[in-house]
Amino acid sequence: MNITADLAAIARQESLLVFDAFDEHTAWRIGSRLRELALARGHYLVIDVRRFGQQLFYCALPGAVPDQAEWVRRKVNVVTRFHRSSYAIGRELARSNSSLEDKQGLPTLDYATHGGCFPIRVAGAGVIGCVTVSGLPQRADHELVVEAICLELGRNFEDFRLPALPAE
Repeated sequence: MNITADLAAIARQESLLVFDAFDEHTAWRIGSRLRELALARGHYLVIDVRRFGQQLFYCALPGAVPDQAEWVRRKVNVVTRFHRSSYAIGRELARSNSSLEDKQGLPTLDYATHGGCFPIRVAGAGVIGCVTVSGLPQRADHELVVEAICLELGRNFEDFRLPALPAE
């Protein structure tokens, strides 16, 4: 995978997918949309939408396992601390062949730099929370969250999709 291309795409997502406002109704719509997408595609996910310090939407779909909630917690900790998507932080660390434990002394028990948690950025306020899913491979978790945010913001997801992976 081309880490540089991924990081450029994620930086674009993070800078352009900005809400004018975000409240409990917005959280419910995004969470419900993620639930609908996951059910239609047969995914067994845990979904979490929150403002920092306040969980606004939570759903564990049939087939999800308790450990997925733990992955959500660990991904949320990354976005809460760095105000960047968990996948971006993970890709940056992969590029430097490092970890948060190596760089910052942060334990993997509490921080997961895997895709699936994306910051909620509000114009004029900055990052106020995050949208998280767990249950798919990390790149797919990231893409699903971005897709739902694009739908909520009326943006074309194809304009924000990560670069295609090379054929194996």
